[in-house]
Amino acid sequence: MKKIILSFSILSLSILASCGGKKEEEPFGKTKEAVSATEESVKDVNPLAEEGKKIFEGKGTCSACHQPDNKVIGPSLKEISKTYTEKNGNIITFLKGEAEPIVDPTQFEVMKANFAITKQMSDAELASLEAYIKSF
Repeated sequence: MKKIILSFSILSLSILASCGGKKEEEPFGKTKEAVSATEESVKDVNPLAEEGKKIFEGKGTCSACHQPDNKVIGPSLKEISKTYTEKNGNIITFLKGEAEPIVDPTQFEVMKANFAITKQMSDAELASLEAYIKSF
């Protein structure tokens, strides 16, 4: 009887030890570490867009009127990106107050008030904002 209990204990420990070495799998066979590494590399792909996000949410105060997926006061970032891409528009020129609105002209008067902020931004800051908007 002691031999059976001892054998069962050894077998149980070896099963537990072999299971403990496996990494937890995520959907589609990617480990959590692989998913994290992929997310980090995506962030590094466009640091300009990352900087644009900071401006968009911070000193640009853009997030007060624009959201990524939904129209609030102004059009969504997805809509802006899609329209400017399809019509070959220049977001930077618009933000400098030097171009007509092509996404939602009915909201142009509201946007004009924000030109005081965007006109004072450097070309690099405006390029960052454009990269962030076009990332949608």
